[in-house]
Amino acid sequence: MTISNEVLTCIIKRRSTRKFTDEQISPEQLDALLEAAVWAPSGGNNQSWLFTAIQNKDVLGRLNELVREGFRHWVPDDDYPGKHAMKNAVLNENYHFFHHAPTLIVASNRPNYENAMADCALALENIFLAAQSMKLGSCYINQLHWLRDDEGVRGYLAELGIPREHTICSAAAVGFIGAESPAPARKEGAIKIIR
Repeated sequence: MTISNEVLTCIIKRRSTRKFTDEQISPEQLDALLEAAVWAPSGGNNQSWLFTAIQNKDVLGRLNELVREGFRHWVPDDDYPGKHAMKNAVLNENYHFFHHAPTLIVASNRPNYENAMADCALALENIFLAAQSMKLGSCYINQLHWLRDDEGVRGYLAELGIPREHTICSAAAVGFIGAESPAPARKEGAIKIIR
């Protein structure tokens, strides 16, 4: 890279963490992550998202059970390998869709809004970069989006205060890093410049 600064270094050093310690992040760290999320760009500056942070172990455990149950009867709607892998992964009693992270931030958005997923993804990237800057680990979590229409999962999220009419876009698992993830190689051919 020909230009280097704090932001670019943070982007390059960020990794998806799939092994966290049991230590909970501080209230100040959580506040900073959520503040970073709401400063993301959104279509037409709608800011129609909702970020629900879950840190209660019992709630996370129940949500994990519902996700496991949901995947048992769920039928993938495309050939994405990760979706098909879930059908077998949930059979493992130690399966945790959020990788045992002590904090899960669920991003939801209003229905019938074309930019719902894009807006939430931009906000989650802010969370991931803010986490990296604080030496926290993070991981993008798809499973709640895949099961957004599962009655068990959706009903429980409604009990937690996520409006039933919201679409569940995705989530961020956050915590202290238990094991560093290696940097995967970047694929060739992903950049084209027209001058």
